[in-house]
Amino acid sequence: MAEVRTLDPAKVVISVGGVPISGYADGTFIRVERSSDMFSKVVGADGKTARAKSNDRSGTVILTLLQTSPSNDVLSGLAILDELQNSGVVPIGATDLSGATTIFSGTGWVRKMPDWEAGKEIGNIEWTIDCADLEIFIGGNKASEAVLNQ
Repeated sequence: MAEVRTLDPAKVVISVGGVPISGYADGTFIRVERSSDMFSKVVGADGKTARAKSNDRSGTVILTLLQTSPSNDVLSGLAILDELQNSGVVPIGATDLSGATTIFSGTGWVRKMPDWEAGKEIGNIEWTIDCADLEIFIGGNKASEAVLNQ
């Protein structure tokens, strides 16, 4: 039987400070990246290769939400709280419930207030969240077999 794997964007669950995020933009709504490569490589004149391990586990999580998303209120509140009281460092997590991918940081904060504009169409708001300790596991998605009626 053929094997089919499915990603369901509705089953990608994201939370910031324990608050579920909703109102994702169409297209890419989450992007996760580490700040540094895990290893750097040097090749000597004799062709011998050495590598150095980086212990930098920081990174960024970029969320793209619809301009109308109520989660913009949550992220704005965290940014303002951090700016005024230095108390906007919160856990952030993302899990693909239709697969095995998980993202987590115990120390995430909004880098800056995003740009904003208004127009005839509903736009997107892009939030950049810096993380001091970004744990990433990129997994596949669950397989389901096609069912044939006989």
